Amino acid sequence: SVALGQIGNFLAYTAVPTVLVTPLGALGVPFGSILASYLLKEKLNILGKLGCLLSCAGSVVLIIHSPKSESVTTQAELEEKLTNPVFVGYLCIVLLMLLLLIFWIAPAHGPTNIMVYISICSLLGSFTVPSTKGIGLAAQDIFHNNPSSQRALYLCLVLLAVLGCSIIIQFRYINKALECFDSSVFGAIYYVVFTTLVLLASAILFREWSNVGVVDFLGMACGFTTVSIGIVLIQVFKEFNFNIGDLNKPNMKTD
Repeated sequence: SVALGQIGNFLAYTAVPTVLVTPLGALGVPFGSILASYLLKEKLNILGKLGCLLSCAGSVVLIIHSPKSESVTTQAELEEKLTNPVFVGYLCIVLLMLLLLIFWIAPAHGPTNIMVYISICSLLGSFTVPSTKGIGLAAQDIFHNNPSSQRALYLCLVLLAVLGCSIIIQFRYINKALECFDSSVFGAIYYVVFTTLVLLASAILFREWSNVGVVDFLGMACGFTTVSIGIVLIQVFKEFNFNIGDLNKPNMKTD
């Protein structure tokens, strides 16, 4: 099921703008919580139900206001975007921050500050998602009999190597974080930070926001905020014992 999910993500990134696919990945949390409440009889409190509703409502808003077409559709356009000075500068900044976090900050403050491990994994997402989308674009030309097929193969191999390294390092620091911090709190914060940085990297590389108007931009911001609040309610407050029935209980005063 995990493999099928990852294949679905790959196909989605090759066909739909990243600004839509990445935030909608959070829908697995409310759907998983609802299925667990029915199949595994896990308790889903009123805040969890409200979080599921907010996540679905925010996702609908994202779908309505997302870009309707891709800004990069060919290998030549991808190569041009990858060599853009703005994107190269962004990658240099991300690499510098990762080096500082991994070799200096994480050994000293990682076990006590949840944002250290979250920052490492989220910054690596700046490579993971664009690489996945780039592999899909490059793979379209690999099997064609034209002069660009060889370049497409080399580009695809480079992106695969970047994707593999980033995933391995992410798994390592996710495991470290789960050993030190509560998984619910980590999952909620990680989703918000990871999605924000992935959208930033995709906006710089693919320029998917260039054709988005002010109304659609505000709509997507509101949709993403609503989804994030829903995820926090589901993850962070799932152990909070409170339901609607508690509101009908009279307040008992004792002398």
